Amino acid sequence: MGDDNQGPTLRIFASPGRYVQGRGALARLGELVADHGSRPLVLADDVVRGLTEQVVTDSFREAGLPLVFERFGGVPTRAEAARVAAVIGDGGHDVVIGLGGGTAIDTAKAAGDDSGVPWVSAATVASTDAPTSALSVVYTESGAFESYRFYDRNPALVVVDTQLVAEAPTRFLAAGVGDALATWIEARAVRDAHSHNMVGGLPTRSGTTLARLSWDILWESALPALEAVDRNLVTPAVEAVVEANTLLSGLGFESGGLAAAHAVHDGLTAVDQTHHLAHGEKVNIGSLTQLLMEGAPTSEVDAFAEFTARVGLPTTLTEAGLGDADDATLDRVVAAATAPEETIHNLPFAFTPRDVRDALRAVEGVGRRARARAGLGEPSAPDHG
Repeated sequence: MGDDNQGPTLRIFASPGRYVQGRGALARLGELVADHGSRPLVLADDVVRGLTEQVVTDSFREAGLPLVFERFGGVPTRAEAARVAAVIGDGGHDVVIGLGGGTAIDTAKAAGDDSGVPWVSAATVASTDAPTSALSVVYTESGAFESYRFYDRNPALVVVDTQLVAEAPTRFLAAGVGDALATWIEARAVRDAHSHNMVGGLPTRSGTTLARLSWDILWESALPALEAVDRNLVTPAVEAVVEANTLLSGLGFESGGLAAAHAVHDGLTAVDQTHHLAHGEKVNIGSLTQLLMEGAPTSEVDAFAEFTARVGLPTTLTEAGLGDADDATLDRVVAAATAPEETIHNLPFAFTPRDVRDALRAVEGVGRRARARAGLGEPSAPDHG
């Protein structure tokens, strides 16, 4: 994955220029951005703008920066990135800020790259590990995965306001836990296969170790953090999980590498039945699929399924909208997940498309048993109205 010009023997680690996290961090956005430009453009959807406009306005005024918002269209497509890049050029902006979740942040990266200006990630949720990385996930207009887009630099700055994270729906933080738990599952597979990470080199020990640290923090702190966020509270557990979801998982996936969990996520986006799921929710189905493909010990698979069910993540195909899917539907998922450019090929063993489909089907039984052990009852299929 990424740029292989450096050759296969080099180990590469990538990171953003600066990472700032804490309650009220957004109030410092202006002074932090001022180090990178004097005419910023802030990309945000209407909901995020409504929640943050006052604090961002005050922050930019104190820093002596002009404030220009641009409305994010909602889907990180190539066309949306090109549109925002045109706004940057027409307005003479010299830095772009993605404000909100992973889709706005990924679009700001793409637009910044197209325009030749630095980009800043200002996260109001901790639902993905997108903010720190030098890549974007590009989707089609219908919401299906299209490709990864790689850049030669990471965000100049990442700002995460944990009070905003705590005030967002708890499901967002839970989805981030699903995204981040996959990081270690995938990084250890990439390490064992001597495969490339997302920046075109072999993983560094630090990248793989940060992936494991994210995992350890989440097993310790995810459940109390989610309980706190249910009440809009910022506790040490919340701070720890936000760091694990955003910084540690971001560094871990980019420099440690991806494998089957995210490839299965990409495959799931190819069918309409799963579009109700957040990124990290689909990734959790992918993590279970990878563990089953690996033949991981039953105790490990069952513990992971039960823990993520308690977190509130889907652990069955039923919850993903695929409980009654026929082989043809799952074959569409598998075909997308095993496309030649996909990260599933970083696994340290050979497999067939049938192996992937069988593992994906086996998730249902594993997830149902886990829900029963956790006292969560039968899984519910989504109501598509």
